[in-house]
Amino acid sequence: MKTSRRCEGTERSGPLRSHPPDRISSVCVDWPVVGRSDELAALDALAEEVLSGRTRVVQLQGPAGFGKSTLLHFWLDRVRQFNVLRVRCPRLESEFAFGTVRRLLRPLMAAASDSDRLSLLEGAGETALRLLDPEGCQNGLSEACADAAETLRSLDTLVFRLSRRQPLLLAVDDLQWIDPPSLRWLARLVHRAETHPILVAATTRTGERPEPGQPFSALLHPSTCRTLVLGPLGARGVEELVGAVLGGPRPDPSFSAACHAATDGNPLFLRALLWDALGSGVEATSADQEKIRSFGLRTVSREIGHRLSNASEDMADLARGLAILGDHMPPTLLAAYCGKGEAVIRSAAAELHSSGLLRAGDDLCFVHPVVREVVLGEWPAQEVGEAHARAAHVLHLSGRPDEEVAAHLLAAGPVPGSWVLTVLRRAAEKALRRGAPQMAVTYLRHAVHQQVQPGEGASLLVQLAVAASHYDCALAMSYGTAALESLTDELARFEVVCVLAYSHLLSSGAQARVPDLDRLTADLSKRADAASTGREAALRAYALRYWLEFEHPGIPTDAAASGAVLDAELAGNTPGERQLLAIRAFNAVRAARPASGITETVERICVNPPPFSHELFPLHYFLAQSLLYLDELERAEDLCARLSREARQKGLELATSSLLVYRAAVWLRRGDIKEAAAAARAASEGTLTAGELPHRMTLDAIRIDTLLELGDLHAAEQIAEAYSSPGPAAVSREWPRFLMSLAALRTAQGDLRAGLSLLRECGHHLESAGTVNPAIAPWRSRAAAAHRALGNHGEARALIEQELDLARRCQIPRALGVALLAAGTATDGARGLAQLAEAASLLEGTPADLELARALYHYGSALLRRDDKRGARTALRRGLGIAVRRGGCALATRLNRRLHDAGGRLGSRGADSRTLTTSEERVAALAVQGCSNKQIAERLFVSLRTVETHLTGVYRKLHISGRSELGAVLGGTSFRGRADTSLTGSRSPCGK
Repeated sequence: MKTSRRCEGTERSGPLRSHPPDRISSVCVDWPVVGRSDELAALDALAEEVLSGRTRVVQLQGPAGFGKSTLLHFWLDRVRQFNVLRVRCPRLESEFAFGTVRRLLRPLMAAASDSDRLSLLEGAGETALRLLDPEGCQNGLSEACADAAETLRSLDTLVFRLSRRQPLLLAVDDLQWIDPPSLRWLARLVHRAETHPILVAATTRTGERPEPGQPFSALLHPSTCRTLVLGPLGARGVEELVGAVLGGPRPDPSFSAACHAATDGNPLFLRALLWDALGSGVEATSADQEKIRSFGLRTVSREIGHRLSNASEDMADLARGLAILGDHMPPTLLAAYCGKGEAVIRSAAAELHSSGLLRAGDDLCFVHPVVREVVLGEWPAQEVGEAHARAAHVLHLSGRPDEEVAAHLLAAGPVPGSWVLTVLRRAAEKALRRGAPQMAVTYLRHAVHQQVQPGEGASLLVQLAVAASHYDCALAMSYGTAALESLTDELARFEVVCVLAYSHLLSSGAQARVPDLDRLTADLSKRADAASTGREAALRAYALRYWLEFEHPGIPTDAAASGAVLDAELAGNTPGERQLLAIRAFNAVRAARPASGITETVERICVNPPPFSHELFPLHYFLAQSLLYLDELERAEDLCARLSREARQKGLELATSSLLVYRAAVWLRRGDIKEAAAAARAASEGTLTAGELPHRMTLDAIRIDTLLELGDLHAAEQIAEAYSSPGPAAVSREWPRFLMSLAALRTAQGDLRAGLSLLRECGHHLESAGTVNPAIAPWRSRAAAAHRALGNHGEARALIEQELDLARRCQIPRALGVALLAAGTATDGARGLAQLAEAASLLEGTPADLELARALYHYGSALLRRDDKRGARTALRRGLGIAVRRGGCALATRLNRRLHDAGGRLGSRGADSRTLTTSEERVAALAVQGCSNKQIAERLFVSLRTVETHLTGVYRKLHISGRSELGAVLGGTSFRGRADTSLTGSRSPCGK
């Protein structure tokens, strides 16, 4: 059958170029598609996905007049590999059952020959025949739709058959007006098609959706649908359209910029403007750029001005009041602003409506924003500012929300009256509470320029520092430093110092400020000690000082004073005591004290923890660190989730980013490389309003660790290249942690001596800071492995003994398991095997899944050396299952190779140990090498369904989700080579 590649269910409503409106249709100008290269590239990419055998949906979304239909049909005209069926959904036909489907598919059936029509409809059922056959549509259409399930099944059969002949593209314009039965069928089709090459392309108008909503949401679900939101044209797109419409040489940039500024890139407004410019003989030159402002809606503007000039005084006053106060204001407020009675306002509203400037109804609203612009354009700027000041006062007296009043104050300039400062400060507080710190800073900056009483300026700067610390550390430190110069109140000074410390420790490149902060916190502590009621303030001040010392060990602080406070008796009844308890707990973790006693302290802190704040940030910070290294990861996740929620609610942008890094650390601690990599990527790709990401070095250390586990040494090296060794005074808490990751990278690259040197430096910094717990940094066991590889067995044994002693002392199972693993790999014979077995047993009860997989690798290898192949296979298979499930590709590859050495074939983990069949192995091997299902079927001379069945069996047996994990499991196995030689002899069975 010869089918038309493009069958249209209605007349083309969105051609390559749209024609001018009737009022100037004599002007022969076509509208080109400009400024949509990104969208076209995305559409092409989706088409390629579908051509590989996948069903996809793409939605072009945007307001009316933004060129959705034009873009869709322009792209459809470029597509060559698809059988394109297109339809537009008229608003009035949304009640016609299967109306969209009929107009979409009937033209195809009408163009087909009798034999082809019968072939297509064979087995599709009588309902599809009655629904789509042009000759049968006369007879009992209602009967064709009577059995909805049968109709849907018949339509599925028909469309699947079409897609097997040629990839199918169903284009639905104005999807928001589709009839419900057609919508249900499309939603069903997308989720049933799976591997059929079908692409559904739809346009939707922003803010509108059909009923019922559930099929609409299912059709456009992100799992199968890519949504492309069409925004205004950019400067480049405007320039291209100007050149295409006005012709001549390349438009002057200033002229195009004026067009862009006049329309904000709105395609609808831009076209209206260019029509007027074209009809007036304007050229795209710099000399004519000023003229452009008078085009587009100038006729409307002139008419509005004429009507207002002939209006009554009451109508003119109402128009000005509505222009200043905004639409939807109650008549009582407009009456108060205009100084007239409410009855007068209602009469003026009727007159304004009769003039065509006000919408119908009780809700007072201009018919178009241009009316407001014309009204405001009649006033000098100074009078507009005075009008906003009057509006602010009226709204304030009427009890309107502070932020509504503040909006007019921002437009008014300085306004006399003490109420102004009160309104702006309250508006800033409310903005902070709803998570809008930048708006709060805007209000407070305006407040600084108002008339303030003596002493109020400093308190405003404090409030500014707090608001700015949510998103801009440098700005917060600037305001805080300025506030300290004139503040005398101790509580206010303490609040500023907390903000300064918080801002410093979440920023980068502010090392020079640390001594000043230590001096300030020491001064606060002395003042609090001297006061009879200052114990709580003293505790909080010491908490800040300890935090600074921990983050920057190279900066000297009064350690003796801090130690005395930390050793004091603390009940944990006040926030200050809880902060010191949190520090005490983390100090104990660092010193490798028994975990049981530390856990009791942590329990006391976790009872009704206070909400997140600047003053209490050390409490949450050290509590989070203790939970992380005690392996209380469930609690750590709960704490992170609660703090993230509170930080987002308060608009604490920097704290939220910091917690993303912590979440990545938790996932890495679990050994879940896939989740850790995803969390690190989310943190790394996050954008901040100002400054750099907090804890960047820790994040990059996590990224290096995850990339090493994924086997991507090149990407890890790219991250490491950005760092160089800091000076002794600039060493931060993050640097030793980064050195461990860098050492792991150098070791993986084969440079054992460089790795060992980095581990020694890491250990030096940690021990200098009092951190000896191997649960925090197992640098000794890693250095021991490097010593052994270099032949330094004595040094290796000494380091292992040190780590074993510290691990037994801290009583953290992970730390002891890792130390025993190092000892077992360094010890021959039965003793070494026993240590490896004990390491695996200990790690079994911890969340350290990847460490357990590593222990099973070494234990299985030791069993293999003793010729216990059966026991080796059991351990290695179990380790392989864990590594694959957690995304540890590099470790999984090593486990897989060792399993092959033990004579094992890949199988599922757990009770069901069935192995892969020979056919499954061959299909899986080709999939690893990049072959598509279709290519595999062709190489092995089997059906596509057979390939899909084998792959499903492979995924099930290996407990993996898809192709992305096959590489880790199958890499390096002998049957991969067998798959190559069993085919045509080519090295690349997929022809790549």
